[in-house]
Amino acid sequence: MPTCSASNRFGVIKCKAAVLWEANKPFSLEEVEVAPPKAHEVRIKIVATGICRSDDHVVTGALTMPFPIILGHEAAGVVESVGEKVTSLKPGDAVIPLFVPQCGECRSCLSTKGNLCSKNDISSSPTGLMADGTTRFTCKGKAIHHFIGTSTFTEYTVVHETAVAKIDSAAPLEKVCLIGCGFSTGYGAVLQTAKVEAGSTCAVFGLGGVGLSVVMGCKAAGASRIIAIDINKDKFAKAKELGATECINPKDFKKPIHEVLTEMTGQGVDYSFEVIGRIETMTEALASCHYNYGVSVIVGVPPAAQKITFDPMLLFSGRTWKGSVFGGWKSKDAVPKLVADYMKKKFVLDPLITHTLPFTKINEGFDLLRTGKSIRSVLVL
Repeated sequence: MPTCSASNRFGVIKCKAAVLWEANKPFSLEEVEVAPPKAHEVRIKIVATGICRSDDHVVTGALTMPFPIILGHEAAGVVESVGEKVTSLKPGDAVIPLFVPQCGECRSCLSTKGNLCSKNDISSSPTGLMADGTTRFTCKGKAIHHFIGTSTFTEYTVVHETAVAKIDSAAPLEKVCLIGCGFSTGYGAVLQTAKVEAGSTCAVFGLGGVGLSVVMGCKAAGASRIIAIDINKDKFAKAKELGATECINPKDFKKPIHEVLTEMTGQGVDYSFEVIGRIETMTEALASCHYNYGVSVIVGVPPAAQKITFDPMLLFSGRTWKGSVFGGWKSKDAVPKLVADYMKKKFVLDPLITHTLPFTKINEGFDLLRTGKSIRSVLVL
């Protein structure tokens, strides 16, 4: 276990963190200072954190964030201390940080149709700061930014009370950390956002951790055909294990993939899911669903500063184009229930976790992601 120079409930904690000083550079393992939580804040000891493609988008510059920064947003841990006015959590509670908070007061939180709380820091101009406009991280005398209100590539982090969910203390944190992003995002895109019906035909573009969770969601919804699409055929066996009925590689065809899918299904699929984050596949996914009542859901994080050009007739004919953030779940309400469902064996997480690595091997974990050798790597602190 990591040794920290302070662990009292009120002091600064010095601990290890992976700092990204600038884009397109490796993570640097540094000693950072983590300030105590202020009012309505919680300091968490991170036990396990997953490596998600969204983290890598910041490294490559595809997702714009302020530097230097501590990334990571898919994690589980234990509350170390709480700030003033925190009533829902106490030290020792098992928790999952939430990159989509749930304040319970904004229009999205109050609407039965919404889940993207206005207190989020995922917007077009993220601040990388806590609600009071400051950071809780310092390294070598410099302020270090937070990442979407979570920052889990560190032994300790500080989050707002609205951005953390208390979960079953018996849950294996190195597994359920995936409920903090990847699994919930894909599974919920099917069950919450699209509301796929039994007997539907579905197409899933991209078979990473989130894409495979979409496949699992389609199977849980009772879809009759689940067509999995990826340019890496090595991912097909896992997709079929989790419920895909067919797997296709766009590289095997000379025609656009939406034409292939339309031929395979008659007039297109009922539901398509883009889980890559490329504008080309977003428009292909839209065109691949039924011309009149098909629904296409954008699940992959869109690249920064890119615009889509498409034929408006694709929508005029009746198709629906939707987006889904964190699977449409109201985070603080849903995450404990999803963990409870996992504990009741209503779904599995193990097949998504291909590598479990010590935190110090974070750069190796990202290399596995970039080379397509991993689905989810979990870093254990």
